[in-house]
Amino acid sequence: MNIFITGASSGIGKALAYEYAKRYANTQSTIGLVARHSEYLQKLATELQDQYKITCAIYQLDVRDSSALSGASQDFITRFGAPNIVIANAGVSRGTLTELKEDITAFQAIFDINVMGMMHTFQPFITTMKLSAAKGEAAQLVGVASVAGIRGIPGSGAYSASKAAVISYCESLRTEMQHYNIAVSTIVPGYIRTPMTDLNQYKMPFLMDTDKFAQKFANAVKAKARFKIIPWQMGWVARFMRFIPPFLWDFAMKKAPHKKRLDWDWL
Repeated sequence: MNIFITGASSGIGKALAYEYAKRYANTQSTIGLVARHSEYLQKLATELQDQYKITCAIYQLDVRDSSALSGASQDFITRFGAPNIVIANAGVSRGTLTELKEDITAFQAIFDINVMGMMHTFQPFITTMKLSAAKGEAAQLVGVASVAGIRGIPGSGAYSASKAAVISYCESLRTEMQHYNIAVSTIVPGYIRTPMTDLNQYKMPFLMDTDKFAQKFANAVKAKARFKIIPWQMGWVARFMRFIPPFLWDFAMKKAPHKKRLDWDWL
């Protein structure tokens, strides 16, 4: 089993790397680990290789760089063959306000990473995965969205819009890839305990630890779920959110807390 994960150095991506390493320990499987921080990637790869006797390939890059991802994909394919699972997990969140000119850069960065970064991740693998799927081998693309993409959240215009775009993008991609027996799964996390959510100063219902989330994520991918919200309680919340009339949503969100507008080194 060959697995390729972006945003692997922390949070959900790191937990997924551990989960898949456990599942395929002591096998001829390979996990491709992608992130911007090489020191974190090297540490993670060493831990996984030592604990689970699994091969790791690390790629230090920014998912906004399509050329770098293309090069990483070619290296991975050349060395290990077509991946069976490609997980586009890299993503960022920050409070944004349209009224502030200085937030334009943050809007652009969030869309470039969360949306274009996903496309940059999937695109260079598809041709090879078509060939492997035609031979009956497992081939699956997995996009990580968010419940924040279900309805617009005040103070999170860029993040909510980017994750809404991810949901629609993955749905379009799924309908395209079905002709080639390539499964496409959209995994929609609720509140997961990560460095990003640690910054939130408001109540986060059904907050889930990353290791538990990673187990449920891998199970959903194995089942080839088309669209899966984790945890299940947030699935019911999301269903309810979808059907709230706009005027009621506006009223409910009028005094909702905003995500912090913080500086990030990815801007």
